[in-house]
Amino acid sequence: MLATNSIADIIRNRTTVKTGFVDKEVSQELVLSLLEDAVWAPNHKNREPWRFIFVSGNRKEAFIDAVLECQEPAKHAATRRKFEEVPAILVAVMNDDPRQKVWEEDFSATSCLLQNFQLLAWEKELGVCWKTPLHIHDPKFRSAIGVETGEKIVGILHLGYFDKEVVGRRKRERTNPAEKLTTF
Repeated sequence: MLATNSIADIIRNRTTVKTGFVDKEVSQELVLSLLEDAVWAPNHKNREPWRFIFVSGNRKEAFIDAVLECQEPAKHAATRRKFEEVPAILVAVMNDDPRQKVWEEDFSATSCLLQNFQLLAWEKELGVCWKTPLHIHDPKFRSAIGVETGEKIVGILHLGYFDKEVVGRRKRERTNPAEKLTTF
């Protein structure tokens, strides 16, 4: 499944990993190493509008508590179960520029960086699930994790090594681009 160095193969084989994580620590050093390559994403005027918050396994409980503060108590147990299996979390934050063109460029650049990160992580057999839950907009959550006014959370990435057999059984399909291509 992962035994190729072809960029096309990595793009086609990479998949979102939501479950099936194994009990293996994801180090901050590995995440930083992946980010060092991922930041080479195209970004307009080289603004580098991003920053990151890493949540290691030993800080995960405090992160979960911040999420639970934004939810009704009836959802707490289910939310906690979702996070318990996730070994590490990376929060991607960008500058929230009020100029529409700049905002779109910065959001696009940050999204490209996150796709780079996912492909690089896949190459290292690290699974990623990019999430954009409602609590990323909640002031209590944003304050708890250190997101400032004038910043936008682009995504919360769940990170972890995974069971290759479980992930390898997933069926993946895409629509042929010829069905979506028109000529001007």
